[in-house]
Formats: sequence, structure tokens, C-alpha cells
Amino acid sequence: MNPQSLFKPGLGKKTGAALILSSVLLTGCAMSPTSPEGSESVRAKLTELQQNPNMATHARVELRDAEAAVELAERPVASGEAALAAHRIYMADRSVEIARAKGQIRLLESERALLGEQRDAARLAARTQEADRAHADAASARSAQAQAAALSGREAEELQRQIDLLEAEATERGLVLTLGDVLFATGSAEIQGGTNQNLEKLANFLRQYPDRQVLIEGHTDNVGSALFNQRLSLQRAESVKTFLINRGTDSRRLSVSGYGFERPVASNNTATGRQQNRRVEVVIENRE
Repeated sequence: MNPQSLFKPGLGKKTGAALILSSVLLTGCAMSPTSPEGSESVRAKLTELQQNPNMATHARVELRDAEAAVELAERPVASGEAALAAHRIYMADRSVEIARAKGQIRLLESERALLGEQRDAARLAARTQEADRAHADAASARSAQAQAAALSGREAEELQRQIDLLEAEATERGLVLTLGDVLFATGSAEIQGGTNQNLEKLANFLRQYPDRQVLIEGHTDNVGSALFNQRLSLQRAESVKTFLINRGTDSRRLSVSGYGFERPVASNNTATGRQQNRRVEVVIENRE
């Protein structure tokens, strides 16, 4: 529209000026600038990252840089600056991808550090348990030493001589005498020959120390059913109890249990291991 054509005869100058201003405004509205094509896609990718809490935590600076790059890419450009718009969109897209990569790397590093801390904590706990066991063993040893010190020198020597004769092992539970499977015939609970040298030594020890309580525990290998082995182990423990009673031990001092194959001391996969598991353990409890 030619502005001069608005100043026609019969129109005032004010009216013509108003028409020119209206024409300019209408033209401006019809040609309002818009964001370059492709900027919407970059904005969507950035928004996705910004809504990811892990990315927001581990790529805060990079997301801020990407936001600035996307805002620049969204700015309208003149019709002859398509290359500039494409470059801005490319740079914005690269900034978003850099933010994504940085966030993922830092997230993995954080998770790896957390796993390292958990591993260190587990190692510390294991070392603490080991130290606790060592302290417990030391305390047990000190307790045994204290008990020995409470006896007179002659009594202590005699007790040790008797323990050596029994070939018993000192444990936290007390003195443990292990009677092997040669004591019984296979599948039988009857003591072979009616006597046994180790049992005679045990009976003699119990006569000399009448204040000691005794636990008699039967054990078997895993050949046969659980019920059969439990019964057999209990019967063998009862046979040892009967033997000791017949040798003068008060029955009130004796307790029996049968554990079958629940408490092996060796593997049942070999003949040697099974032989070690077929046993009767006599626990002479420590004196209070």
C-alpha cells in the first residue's frame, strides 16, 4: 500500500496518519517471527533430561548450559539466516547430549563409590567378627587357666595326668572324649566285648571327680534313614551310660542325647569321613 494514496483530497491529515499506522500494525502481525524449525525437538529432549532427578543431580551445570543454548536456538532469525538457525539448533542439541553423557558418567561413578563403601563396610564387619572370636577364644583360655590356678599344684598335676590318660580335648563345653565306631559293631548299640579301655579310664576319672556332670552324645554317618540313625545314636549313648553306671557312676550325673547324622565332623562322601562321624562323644562339663 502506498502511504501517499491515503492522503486523498477530502481526507484530513490526522485521518491519513491513522490509516498508515493501522496498516503497519496489521503487516507486523501478519509477519510475527516464529522459532526456527527443529528447535521444538531440542527443547523436548532438554525437558526430558530436566525432569530426570538423576540428571538434575549429576549434570546441574551442563543442564544450565544446555538451557541457554536451547533458548538461543529458539530465537527467530531473518529469512536469509537459515544457516545460522541450523547451527544454533545443532549446538543446542550437542549441549543437551553433553549434559546427558556427563550425568550418566557421574551417576555411574556415584554408584561405584557407594558399592565400594558397602564392600568396605562388609570387610570391616568381618574383621570385627574375627576380632570378637579371637577375644572370645582368649577369654575361654583365660577361664581355663583360672580354673587350673584355683586347684592346688598337686591337684592340677593329677587332673592333667588324668586328662592325658583319657586323651580328652579341652573345649569351652568341658573335656570331650571321643569314642570311635570300633566300640560298636555295624548297626549295633551293644558295646563289643562288654568293655573298653577308654571307657574304663573314663569311669575311673568320674570316680575321682564326682562333682563333674557328664553329657553323652551319640552320632552316626548318613547311611540309612534319619530316623534309623537318630535311634541308633541314642541307643549307643544309652549303652555308654549303662556301662558307667555299672562302674559306679551316679546316674543323676549322666545325660544322654542322640543326634543321628545332624552334626558331622567330616565329610560323609568318603569312607574315612563316615568312620569319623560314627562316634560317641562324652562331654565332662567344667566345674562351676
